[in-house]
Amino acid sequence: MIENNRWLHKWGFKDTTFKVNSDNSVTMTGNRYKLAGYKITKLLPYFEDQLKVKIDFNHPQTEVEKKTVASANKNIPFCEEVSQLFSNNHYSFADQERLQHSHGQTSAEEVYKVLYHQLDRTVDMVFYCESENDVKTLIEIATKHNVCLIPYGGGTNVSCALKLPSNEPRMIVAVDMGRMQRIEWIDKENLRACVQAGITGVQLEEELRNQGFTCGHEPDSMELSTLGGWIATNASGMKKNRYGNIEQIVENITMITPSGILEQTQPSSRVSMGMQPQNLLFGSEGNLGIITKAVIKIHPLPQVQEYNSVIFPSFEHGLKFLNQLAKTGAIPASVRLVDNKQFRFAQALKPEIKGIKALLNKLTEFYVFKIRGLDPNKMAAATIVFEGDQQEVAYQKASIKSLAKQNKGLIAGGKNGQRGYMLTFAIAYIRDLLFSFHILGETFETTVPWSQVEEVCRSVEAAIEEEHNKHNLPGKPYLSYRITQLYHTSVCIYFTHAMCAKGINNPENVLSKIEHSLREIIIKNGGSISHHHGVGKLRSSFMKDMMTSTSIDLLKKMKNSIDHSNIFGIRNNVFDS
Repeated sequence: MIENNRWLHKWGFKDTTFKVNSDNSVTMTGNRYKLAGYKITKLLPYFEDQLKVKIDFNHPQTEVEKKTVASANKNIPFCEEVSQLFSNNHYSFADQERLQHSHGQTSAEEVYKVLYHQLDRTVDMVFYCESENDVKTLIEIATKHNVCLIPYGGGTNVSCALKLPSNEPRMIVAVDMGRMQRIEWIDKENLRACVQAGITGVQLEEELRNQGFTCGHEPDSMELSTLGGWIATNASGMKKNRYGNIEQIVENITMITPSGILEQTQPSSRVSMGMQPQNLLFGSEGNLGIITKAVIKIHPLPQVQEYNSVIFPSFEHGLKFLNQLAKTGAIPASVRLVDNKQFRFAQALKPEIKGIKALLNKLTEFYVFKIRGLDPNKMAAATIVFEGDQQEVAYQKASIKSLAKQNKGLIAGGKNGQRGYMLTFAIAYIRDLLFSFHILGETFETTVPWSQVEEVCRSVEAAIEEEHNKHNLPGKPYLSYRITQLYHTSVCIYFTHAMCAKGINNPENVLSKIEHSLREIIIKNGGSISHHHGVGKLRSSFMKDMMTSTSIDLLKKMKNSIDHSNIFGIRNNVFDS
C-alpha cells in the first residue's frame, strides 16, 4: 500500500540520494534531476569551511535498522465495523505503514528522530480513502466509536503538524488521501477545474498540461505535496507573482466534518455574501475535517517561458533591486534573491568540469571578479522566471535589465537562472546526507515589512551566534537566507540553519530550541509567525502573540461546534492545548 518509489522517512524518491565517494566527492544517484550523475568535489569542503569543523566522512552514523513501533491501540468495535464495511485493501495495521504516516518532514523533531532514535508515538491504523463516500463513512464510524482521525496528504509539512499528541488516549487513524487524485472536470471556457485533494503538484501539472493548461502553483515540495495539503497549510508557490498564493487559486473547497459538509454551493472568483466559512479552511491544518476536493483556477499554458539571473555586489544591492521591481507592476512569475552563503552553496554544487569548459569558466570568473570587481565573498544573486506572451515577457526583461544596471547588477543569463530555479527540487536531499555526519539543519520562513528586512536578518545572525555558544556546540553555526516572495508592503525571507552536533546529547532538542529562539527574534523585529509553512505544533506557543484571546476563543468555539467530540484531534495551531 506504500508507494514503493518514495523513501519511507527521508525526503523524496528512492532512486535519488547523495552518496560520498572514496575521494570525498559527492554524486547524486538516479537521473531524476540535472544534478544527478556528476562528481561534485566542492560540496563537502564547503560545509567544513562554513561550519569550521572537520567531518569524518569514513564513519557516518548508522540509521536505526529495526525501528521501534509500539503495538496498535485498537478500538475493537471500530476495527470490526471498518472490516465489515471496507475491503482489507482500504486499511492497514502494518508497522511500516503506521510509522511512515506518523510524521512529517520537520528535520529535528521528526525525521532525525525516526532515523536515529525513535518517534514518541505512532498511529494505530492507516486508512486509504478512495471516494467521498469512504470519507463520510469513516468519519461516521470514528464519531460513533470515538476514534481520532488524522488527515494525511503528502507528508511534507515542516511544522510538526503530523506529530501525534502525546496525551491522546484514543485509537489514532491516519487517513491517507493519496488515492483520491483525479481531476473530476475541466471547464475550459471559465478556466476552472475540480480536482481531488490527494493529487500531487506534479500530477496536477502533468494532467493539466496535457489539456493545454496550468495551475501555476509550484511550492518547493510540489513533487510530493498535495492540493489538500496546500489548502490545509495555506501554502505559497514559487510563481505566486503570476498565479497567486493558494488562497487566490482556489475558488471552492469541499471539507467533510463530523457535522456535515463545509463548502460553498458554487465556486466564485469573488462574492460578497457576508462572512465565509470557506476562508477558515485555509490553514486549518487537519483540525476540522478532511478536504476531499477543490475547484481551482487554471490558465492556458504561457506562450513564453524564459529564465534569467542577475548577480549583485551585495545582498543590499539585490534587496534594493527587488524593492524597486515590486513597485513597477511588471514582476516576473518568480524572482528570488539569495545571500552570499547560498550563492557560494550553489557554486559548490556545480559538477567538476575539465577542458574547454573549465577554461571558459575561468574567463568568466576573470571578467566578473577582476574586470567588474565583484567580491565572491559578498556577492548575491537573483534567479528569475518569466512567463506570459511575447510582449509581456519582453517588457519584464527590459525592466529587469534597467533596474539591474541601476543597482550595479550584472545579467548572468538564462542557463544560470534555470539551474538556480531547478536546484530547489534537488537540494532537499542534502539534509539527509548531512544527518549521517552529525550535521542537523532546519528551514524557517517569515513575512517581513520592507523596512525591517535588513534588521531581521542582522538580528537572526546575531542571535544564532549567541545560541550556538550558549549550547556549547562545536565549530560555527550556519545561517543563510533568501528572499522568495515579493509583496506591495513586505517580502518572504526563507532562512536555512545548520549546526554540527557531534558529541551533543539529544541534538534534535537543541536544534528545536534554537529555532524557537530565532522565531522569537523574528517576531520581536516585526516578522510574522510563518509565511507558508504554517503553525502546526512547532510554533503554536506563539499564537497568543499573533491574535487576541477573543479571536482564539472564537476559533475554539467554532471547532467545538462542528467537531464537539474532537474526532480530528491532531491539536495543531490554537488547538494545541
